[in-house]
This record gives sequence, C-alpha cells and structure tokens, in this order.
Amino acid sequence: MPVVQVEALERRFGAVAAVQGVSFDIEPGQVLGFIGANGAGKTTTMRIMATLDVADAGRVVIGGHDVMNQPEQVRSQIGWMPDSYGTYPHTTVWEYLDFFARAFGLEGRARENAVADVMAFTDLVEIQEREMDSLSKGMGQRLCLGRALLHDPSVLILDEPAAGLDPKARVEFKRLVRLLANDGKTIFISSHILSELEEMCDAVLFIDNGQIVHHGSAESLMRVDDESAVYVVSLASDPEGLARWADMTPGVELVELTMKGGRLRFPMAEPRQVAEALRRLVADGLPVIEFRREERRLEQAFIETLNKNETLNKNETSTTAVGNGRQS
Repeated sequence: MPVVQVEALERRFGAVAAVQGVSFDIEPGQVLGFIGANGAGKTTTMRIMATLDVADAGRVVIGGHDVMNQPEQVRSQIGWMPDSYGTYPHTTVWEYLDFFARAFGLEGRARENAVADVMAFTDLVEIQEREMDSLSKGMGQRLCLGRALLHDPSVLILDEPAAGLDPKARVEFKRLVRLLANDGKTIFISSHILSELEEMCDAVLFIDNGQIVHHGSAESLMRVDDESAVYVVSLASDPEGLARWADMTPGVELVELTMKGGRLRFPMAEPRQVAEALRRLVADGLPVIEFRREERRLEQAFIETLNKNETLNKNETSTTAVGNGRQS
C-alpha cells in the first residue's frame, strides 16, 4: 500500500484555482521530487498534506489516516520542513530543539536522546550553544531539518530545503536526504534546483497551473522519445577519424564533431546495433575513451513538458471556443 495517497485534490483562493484535481501516490521508502514553477501549486499541495491548509475537495491519506479527519494521527507520522522558518532571539540551537521536542510530547530521557540524536545526525553538536539567529543559511536549514526529525516521523515533507544554500551546503544536505532514504524514510521534496532532484529522487512529479503533467522516473523523462538515439563519443586522438569512420559505416550518422570526439546518431537505436557499432569503433582502431547515450537534463525535460502542456491547453481552449461559437 502507498504510504501517501493524494486523490483529486482541489484548492481555490477566490477566483484562483491553485490546485486542480491533483492525484498521486508515494510508496514506502520512496524519494519523490516535486517540481513546478512559482505559483504552480507546490506549496499549497504540501501544506494540505502537512495539515496546515484545508482542501476544497479530494482527500489525502498518510499512513492510513485521513489528513482532514485525523490530523493528530497524521502529524505524528510526518516531519514538515517549510521553505522558511521563524527564529527566536537569544535562543540557542539546543534550546530550540529541546523546545520542539517538548512540543512533540517527548519527556525525560527520551527527549534528551531525541535532541542528541538529531544534533549528531545534522552535525549541530559543535554549535549547540550558538544562538539560532546567528546561524548561516546552511546551518539554519540543518536545524530546521533536525526539528522535523525529532519525533522520528516515517514521512518527510520538505518544501524547497536547498533554496539559498551554497554548493557545499547543498552537497551536505543532499547527503542527509539520501541517508534518511536509506533509513527507510519516505520523502516528498520540492526544489527549484532540478539537477539536485535528479540525483536524489527515485521519481519526479511535475505540476503546472495546479495540475500534474508528469509522474515517473527522472531517467525515463530525460530519455528522448524518438526513433533514433544520439551517442556521445570521446576519443584519445584527433576527432576527424570519427567523421571518416561515420562516413564509411552504414546506419550511422555524424551529428557533429566536438573537441574530443563527436555525436553519432543511430536511426533505429536498437541495442544490438549500438553494441556492434561500439565493437567496430574499437576494432577499426579508434581510441574510444567514452561512449554514452545522450540524455536531456532534467531542466530541459521540465521546460519541454511545460511547453507541451501549454500548447495542449491552448488547443483545448481554441477547440472549446469554436464549439461554443457553433452552438450559439
């Protein structure tokens, strides 16, 4: 059974439809990336899942509990990390975590152990006496993650956790996410840093104008769906040899030469054909040091998906307008 079930979710703010019929499942232990432009409906969807907003229609079930009817049971199972969090003056890192541990109902030795474990995991032990309003962005994000982990939730909902982090802090945060996933946590994470999601997530979910436009693995999304495939070939010598080889080899097209080799197109892209081409490359004396299928980056796939969705919406609007004109 999916640990998270979102079914036909609807949320409006006046005339604005923020979420329109959103449905998806998250399997236990899965890391699902949530991608969308500003205003696409990401945060609204996540806030409803975190019991912080109420849907106009549809339902969300987490760990077998309905978000609307059983919010307390849901809150005990989720860790919510918003895109920003408030700071308290003259409050140390340890005091902040201890306060929220008490709010979660932890007492005595259990509370002490939870705070100690969270600080160790998020690497906050050395700064536990530092006041939280003096922390860097990266340290603050680790503290916010630590707060979400205090009650050992099975599901984590992370809204833009890497926003504003420097490259080193992003790498560290990505490592923490993978450690949590390896520990069996189910993670739902939104981000504008799509390359980070590409490496962290088992699957990605695209939302546009409040509607889901893609749900699947990042790998399948980045593969170009056509009847041909382009392979990047790098050589240890002059790339002109690759051009001459392509001219003499049936079924292979040279797309372009690069400084280190080139890009070859295989019209049918059958695995046996590609494997045979690589064998012939080597047998014909070309010093191949890299041979890989070219894939789109997640950013490119995201933009292309949004463009397709925009075109589809325009066509549907045009068709509806024509139909209404005929009826009148």
